[in-house]
Amino acid sequence: MRVAAIDQGTTSTRCLVISDDGIAEVASSLRHAQFYPAPGYVEQDPEELLRNIREVLAAAGPVDMIAIANQGESCLAWDAESGDALSPVIVWQDARTAQALAALPQSDADLSRQICGLPLDPYFSASKLSWLLKNNPAVTEAHAAGRLRLGTTDAFFLDRLAGRFCTDLATASRTGLLDLATGAWSPTLCALHGVPMNCLPAIGSVDGGFGAIEGTPVRVSIVDQQAALYGHGCHRPGDCKITFGTGAFLLAVTGNDRPLTGELLPTVAWQKQGAAAVLAIEAGVYDAGAALEWARKLGLYADNSELDGFEGPTAIRRGLAFVPALSGLAAPYWDREAAPLFIGMDHATERADMVRALLEGVALLTVQLIEAAQAVAPIGDTISIDGGLSKSRYFAGFLAAASNRKIRVPAMHELTALGLAKLCGIDLTAARNDAEVFTPNGSVDVEDHARFARGIDMARKWRSV
Repeated sequence: MRVAAIDQGTTSTRCLVISDDGIAEVASSLRHAQFYPAPGYVEQDPEELLRNIREVLAAAGPVDMIAIANQGESCLAWDAESGDALSPVIVWQDARTAQALAALPQSDADLSRQICGLPLDPYFSASKLSWLLKNNPAVTEAHAAGRLRLGTTDAFFLDRLAGRFCTDLATASRTGLLDLATGAWSPTLCALHGVPMNCLPAIGSVDGGFGAIEGTPVRVSIVDQQAALYGHGCHRPGDCKITFGTGAFLLAVTGNDRPLTGELLPTVAWQKQGAAAVLAIEAGVYDAGAALEWARKLGLYADNSELDGFEGPTAIRRGLAFVPALSGLAAPYWDREAAPLFIGMDHATERADMVRALLEGVALLTVQLIEAAQAVAPIGDTISIDGGLSKSRYFAGFLAAASNRKIRVPAMHELTALGLAKLCGIDLTAARNDAEVFTPNGSVDVEDHARFARGIDMARKWRSV
């Protein structure tokens, strides 16, 4: 059996062909543009994303089934009759609705937490879809004519490519419109955000089938982070992974019951046909790889080889800190007014020192997520990581020291694709999947964490001053 596993991510669309003998080959990978038309706005061209999916799928050649991972909270509007996109994709990083959400009463925020488990934050799809209805004339016109469709990117792809207007339960749980108790769209939350429920896609199980693309069945569709969770082999309560992509996303399996999460988020990990939903807790850093890409554009480094080989004491030990808050701070702060911060430079500070501080800042902020997760749903002493930053041995080693946990880095980095294949039913238990394990070395102490916490305090609410 051969599966085309398509990872439609924030910065690129990749397709791996994975067979039941454990062989995985990258068929194609295409980057796409991101647009920033105004402060806080992050958009993509939905037609470009569709073209890229078609191209990487064509490069895969003959396969038995297709599986697609999506960006999660990124969403758009399109015409039910023509299929034409009526808006850009509003990306999960987009913060245009922050002020509107902040103006809502606390009772609305409490209601959102009660029903879907999510705060009123522009990260999620609900307020983005609401914004489109209020500010995009084409969307308003299509709604009045009864031909509007709204949804996350997966529903758009499946509608256009496979003729199925649907999503899966895990993706629906990222919108801010799902009732976690019923597994259906919440009339209350749809009314709160002004999102017409009849314009949203049908919700199904992750492996229930999603139509076919040119005769090849689409067996699986799910959020990229949840696919990676499954790919890491995190199937039991306490299993935890962190993906360091554009952002950093921690997910830890909690079981079949809704977890008490504090400032973290409950989310559906997956729901298979005929089985109860598996839930998880989720927390994120908005800017991980995105912070590195920003540093590269500024000329702080040019090649990934410069993310390793640092010598001497850590940057934070020397008083140099970076708070990676280009898009604000997610859990446990939920502060979109926070701003990125470098502090502690002097005349001797060089570009390499700033890159090192950036790596450490992402790790130190991630440790706060780990500690918050441990407080509400105990996780094991080993955390599996993947994504671009996991390829830096300095980063993985520093994360181990800062978290006081073993950090496991699988040799196979394409964990989202691996999870998609596993969800399709491919048994990869016999496939070789070596991993490097980094153990704590005592190089990060309580004072280092306290110094970084001071940096966060200074970065918070900066944009509201």
